[in-house]
Amino acid sequence: MMLLNLTIFDIIDIFLVAIILFQLYRLIRGTAAFSIFLAIFFIYLFWLVVKALNMELAAALLGQVIGVGVIALIIVFQQEVRRFLLVIGNKYIARSRFSFDMFFPSGKKGSWIAREVEEIVRAAESMASKRIGALIVIGRTSRLDIYAEGGEILKAKISAKLLETIFFKNSPLHDGAVLIEDGQIMAARCPLPITDQISIPSHFGMRHRAALGVTEHVDALVIVISEETGHITIVDTGNVTENITPHELRQILLKEKI
Repeated sequence: MMLLNLTIFDIIDIFLVAIILFQLYRLIRGTAAFSIFLAIFFIYLFWLVVKALNMELAAALLGQVIGVGVIALIIVFQQEVRRFLLVIGNKYIARSRFSFDMFFPSGKKGSWIAREVEEIVRAAESMASKRIGALIVIGRTSRLDIYAEGGEILKAKISAKLLETIFFKNSPLHDGAVLIEDGQIMAARCPLPITDQISIPSHFGMRHRAALGVTEHVDALVIVISEETGHITIVDTGNVTENITPHELRQILLKEKI
């Protein structure tokens, strides 16, 4: 009978809560915060049971704990809260830029994309064969300026030779990431945030951890080339595809319309 009293607003309410919980789960899964979240959830569930059984002393004690729960959650999950807000601000709000191409397309974009993709693939294939470690972040809807500030601003044309030169181990720019945005190499030697996930393969080095970390904060596609194995890895929104071929990399980049 209670189902008959459901309104459209109740359904929307349930749907929104489900989305929030699912996004929270995606943000904290595989981290130490997930265990803490489960502990807090069971404490809250136990408080509901105690309250329903009219156990006044236990209910009052747990009620005080629940009363300051919001502040405690913000303190305990400060990194996850920050990440959640960054996801909302960067991943789901596309950059709005006025361009006459929106109304008068030039028809050159497709060839430009193919040329830039080919340069990136050539560089990745060459560095992989020589086992030169590399970390390339390609921005999509998110701005990468926040990470460019810690590196060297280049604003250079994308070319395979330039990328190889940057990541050559004796180069002063090889340590860190290259940021690609708006069809150009925006910056090099950029520090990236390291993921705090604990359930990642043990063979992942700092480049892979940094690639995971940056995709947890912004909407970007990251190419990682392992110095130890020479394998090419793609990281996208926390999902890792290892040991891909140059042809597969080319298809991924063309599909993304980078």
